[in-house]
Amino acid sequence: MNRQHLIAQLARPVTYDVAVIGGGATGLGVALDAAARGFSVLLLEAHDFAKGTSSRATKLVHGGVRYLAQGNIGLVREALHERTTLLQNAPHLAQPLPFVVPSYRYWEMPFYGAGLKMYDALAGRAGLGSTEFLSRGETLACLPTIRPEGLKGGVKYWDGQFDDARLALALARTAASRGALVVNYCAATGLRHEDGKVVGLRCQDQETGISHELRARCVINATGVWVDDFRQQDGEAIGRPVQAMVAPSQGVHLVVDRDFMPGDHALMVPKTADGRVLFGVPWLGKVILGTTDTPRDDLALEPRPFQEELEFILSESARYLARPPQRRDIRSLWVGLRPLVKPQGDDGEDTKQLSREHTVLVSRSGLVTVTGGKWTTYRAMAEDVLDKCFEKGLLQRAWSGVTANLTLVGGEGLARERPRLSEPQGLHSFGSEAPAVLALPGANRLLGAGLTEAMVRFSARNEYARTAEDILARRWRLLFLDAGLAGSLAPAVGAILAEETGIDPQVAALEQLARLYLTLPERTGAS
Repeated sequence: MNRQHLIAQLARPVTYDVAVIGGGATGLGVALDAAARGFSVLLLEAHDFAKGTSSRATKLVHGGVRYLAQGNIGLVREALHERTTLLQNAPHLAQPLPFVVPSYRYWEMPFYGAGLKMYDALAGRAGLGSTEFLSRGETLACLPTIRPEGLKGGVKYWDGQFDDARLALALARTAASRGALVVNYCAATGLRHEDGKVVGLRCQDQETGISHELRARCVINATGVWVDDFRQQDGEAIGRPVQAMVAPSQGVHLVVDRDFMPGDHALMVPKTADGRVLFGVPWLGKVILGTTDTPRDDLALEPRPFQEELEFILSESARYLARPPQRRDIRSLWVGLRPLVKPQGDDGEDTKQLSREHTVLVSRSGLVTVTGGKWTTYRAMAEDVLDKCFEKGLLQRAWSGVTANLTLVGGEGLARERPRLSEPQGLHSFGSEAPAVLALPGANRLLGAGLTEAMVRFSARNEYARTAEDILARRWRLLFLDAGLAGSLAPAVGAILAEETGIDPQVAALEQLARLYLTLPERTGAS
């Protein structure tokens, strides 16, 4: 992967079949689907792939138990099917995970058990394991640090977990292997219109400042919570003002050491004090606790938690863990913004009631916008986007289902060799490409936290990494696991990157970001 070659391709006088704006889960899924069908594809990401919400998920590949409780059977059934497809296509980045719902009241076991049995039934042959009723002793064996006082038993069920940022990277690389031109750090700066129709876009390489004008038969706006920016541009160009379709919702996660939950099972609390869901998920040697669901008006690239969100997660954790984590135990604190779809005329105040399903709109000019949804259903979302493009005559219909059995880069031949994502990150994250990593200089030089010099070199040469943040946040997930340690490794990582890329690896920016991920909101009334 040579970036100069990628940027040079942008100067070619070609018309792409599909131009995708946005390198998160949705945009990358669309690019891969379109490329796999034989279309010429361009994807532009202003920052790094999965820089936004797509790297800040709860790391779950799931049907959505809470959506079942809301009666959204169709969404759950689709997600359960896609869960199995994702586990199959990315065996090095996703795996089944058992969850336990502890019961402290006698009625909870039959109540939640019945719902989870229905969850199994909806999954059918795509199920990962049968729901089981657990005794008190069996529940404590699965969750040894759960609060024992008053514990009656529990319910065990199965879902999946994954490495979201590395899955995004695998999508980008697989799309590129199918002929797509996929470029990060190249921002789409505007849409091009002719006779009231979208005919392409303008972009600017963030490293050189060079701009390009590009033509495409179909332009897809897949920028997550930022989709309304391009919709507004489009509306102004054709003289039709648009109403915002996204109501951002903030999800906060905090990370603590594994000794707070040392088992291999995840904790699921289906109804917290305010009616939300709380997860405790073992992931890459740490434990993720979350998440919240709070309306937010601003669209910061690095949103920060509100004090009440942090206290909510800590207080709810204290209800279920015998040794609850304190503020001083937090190793990293990060936030993602969900692009929830706002109904017409809705003020978006209660984001728990807004649609978790995705929406695809085509404007009068032909701009295709997709937003909403979740990681688990990224592939189905991509198919829906292409179907809408066919329906509107923007593209000629091509065969479908091409990604249903398409193994992603790094997953070849690994179906029976799944890593344990509850354990610290290691060479297994590279899947079938591990031998290629070991063949590079520095394979035996450990920088820290399992990261070697060779891994940094591989990411620079093959995985689009340009900055220390790209490595320590998304190729190696350390910023999200132990921000302090990530900051301490930034100079060593930066030195290797500078040698590989010849550009500034922005070490100081990563060090500042690491401090931000360790900065906790002050308590109300604190001086």
